[in-house]
Parts: sequence; structure tokens; C-alpha cells
Amino acid sequence: MTGLLLAVGIAVAGGLGAAARFAVDRSVPERIRARFPIGIVIVNLTGSFALGLLAGAALDDPIGGVLATGFLGGYTTFSTASLDTLRLLRARRFGAALLHGPGVLCASVALAVAGILLARA
Repeated sequence: MTGLLLAVGIAVAGGLGAAARFAVDRSVPERIRARFPIGIVIVNLTGSFALGLLAGAALDDPIGGVLATGFLGGYTTFSTASLDTLRLLRARRFGAALLHGPGVLCASVALAVAGILLARA
């Protein structure tokens, strides 16, 4: 795969990942009426696990790059998660902010490790 074709593949996959993130983030809270940013939590946890699976499968070929860098890069979001944590702090929901900020970060790393281990098993 040429460099230009790979770049286009990553860009298209990134757009699809961002659209998937938007769909999950918007649909989940509406269904469960949560005051907690559960949509972004689900996005980041599932994306971390999927990235772990890709890394564990040693998918170093161009398709792995398109999926990891493109789709999962567009799907997961540290910036939105950080902003959601700040919103919880501003609302003085300190327990929820602690659960969301450091809690989701730790859970995301744990799920990435679980994905790697599962793929290598």
C-alpha cells in the first residue's frame, strides 16, 4: 500500500471512527437518562480494549494501522473525556469526577492489557 493510499485510508477510517463515537455518545445517555458522561466512558473503554486486541494480534500491516490509528484514533477521545471531567468538577460532583477522570483512565489501560492478553492467548 502506498503512502498516499495509506493516508487516505487512515483519514476515511478516522472519520468513520469519529462518527461512531458521536453515535454512541449521543444514543447511550438518551436511553438510560444518565447525568454521568457514560457514552464517552463506553467509547473509551471499548476502544481501548479493541486497540489492545489489535496490538496483541501484532497487526503491523497497513490494515492494522488503518484500524488502530484511523478508526480507533477517531473513535476514542481523551480530550472529550477530560472536558467531561472538568464539567463534573465545575458542577461540584467530585466523586463522579474522580470516577470519570482517573477511574476511566485506569480502566482503559486495564482493558487494553486485557485485549493484548486475550489476543495472544
